[in-house]
Amino acid sequence: MSGPWSGRRLHFVGVGGAGMSGYARAARALGAEVTGSDCADSPYLERLRADGVLEASIGHDAANVPTGEGVEVVYSSAVPPENPERVAARARAAAGERGVRDRPRAQLLGELTALKRTIAVAGTHGKTTTSAMLVHVLRASGEQPSWLIGGTPGEGLRNAHWGEGDLLVVEADESDRSMLELVVEIAVLTNVELDHHATFGSLGELRDAFREFLAGVSAGVVVWDRPELVELAREALHLDGSESSAPEAPGEAKEAARSPAGDSQAEAREAARSSAGDSQAGGPGTDPLQVVPYDVPNPQLVGGGSAFTWHGRDVHLSVPGAHNAINAAGALEAALLAGADPRRAIAGIEGFRGAGRRFQLLGETVRGATVYDDYAHHPTEVAATLSAARTLAHRRLVAVFQPHLYSRTALLAREFGVALAQADVVVVLDVYPARERVAEYPGISGLLIAEAAADAARGRPVYWLPTFAGAEPVLRGLLDEGDVCLVMGAGDVDGLGGRLIGGEGEGASTSPDAPTRGTEAPRPPRLGPQPTRADDPQ
Repeated sequence: MSGPWSGRRLHFVGVGGAGMSGYARAARALGAEVTGSDCADSPYLERLRADGVLEASIGHDAANVPTGEGVEVVYSSAVPPENPERVAARARAAAGERGVRDRPRAQLLGELTALKRTIAVAGTHGKTTTSAMLVHVLRASGEQPSWLIGGTPGEGLRNAHWGEGDLLVVEADESDRSMLELVVEIAVLTNVELDHHATFGSLGELRDAFREFLAGVSAGVVVWDRPELVELAREALHLDGSESSAPEAPGEAKEAARSPAGDSQAEAREAARSSAGDSQAGGPGTDPLQVVPYDVPNPQLVGGGSAFTWHGRDVHLSVPGAHNAINAAGALEAALLAGADPRRAIAGIEGFRGAGRRFQLLGETVRGATVYDDYAHHPTEVAATLSAARTLAHRRLVAVFQPHLYSRTALLAREFGVALAQADVVVVLDVYPARERVAEYPGISGLLIAEAAADAARGRPVYWLPTFAGAEPVLRGLLDEGDVCLVMGAGDVDGLGGRLIGGEGEGASTSPDAPTRGTEAPRPPRLGPQPTRADDPQ
């Protein structure tokens, strides 16, 4: 395949994830030779195979790295330095093998954002849904956008696409500071809340990182209308009266990042900041930088959706929750700033049916309970998702939560418990460690959250069921017709949801010591009876 990246050889370590698989798709579309590996198979790998992008190696081994010169080994933040493929790349580079490099995925994403007019969605919550909405809005507006997002945007679309249009939609990830590598025309800032405690020591440090990210935009920032967020954006763009950087030619930013050289991203970001300064100063042929606030103060919440007014026009959403109405307003404002027609933009947002793993309907159990999957992994997200679920017709709301990361669990257990207590029945699983190691967090487990939920649940049942094998039979016994079950978390809890909608006993544990009922969290020592009404006071 010919293209601007023809001749480049990229090997992706951890290619089975939502982000890395998307980068592989884009690199292949640009003409690069792509290979990759991951520790296990995944739906994303299945789609890469089906689409002829690459056949990934399962398991990590130095032999997976292609031989010869010019191999760029790209790794995700979940892949440690001691990974054998990364070790092999560094060893070959040290031995003088020309062009072999070990580089973070953020650098590659920085290159990709420099090739198009990039709209980057940043913030602690709502990035994937807002990005997916934006894809639908731009497509409905007659654009041919490319996108790189952390989930499938619906309607059978892949998590990534590289097309002919000049717009690119990406998520700006703060978890590993990779957002600071991006070359951005329009930024969307959904919110700022401390979540990645291993990366940021305080909320102030996190705000500084977002300020640095926003300072590089070349057109404007679309920001949730909260005083501290609007102030942050204005500070970053020097619209608060502070000095801006010296102007430089606006076209230099993208040109600097078209090269695969590692230092080009820093040059591109500096050029983007300078371009922003030129725009603010009212340079020839430029528009002033803008801060565009958005909000939906009082959406009309209906079963499975909402309605609100945007710039005097009615908007009807088919995804539930007030938070999704706010996400939609952000996507609409970003599209408008990029030049979309408002009426066509509204038609696009009204056709949005949800992103993958974001309040995604999985199906029904054999006894008639409806099961949804959501990526919520922070207390604010859990609370918003459960609040959205309350708008659905239901007998009981059953929350099944898999904590993500020991560090987050240790610091936010109480907040998770309070959020989960909105449900009528709570089931807490053990922690999905991702890149963390249990030995480094002694005494930290999902039990901390189960105890906190029991304290806040006012007698409602809370179950501590560490494993899928233990949770599945309990949930099969609990769930009944009319119940709404939400499986939540950023790990692999969607697999448990899938097993619940299978036939009775399908996927259930055959282990002889699998428990037949849940172990209630030990505080309070005896939990209250399960309510029969879904509208008990919270």
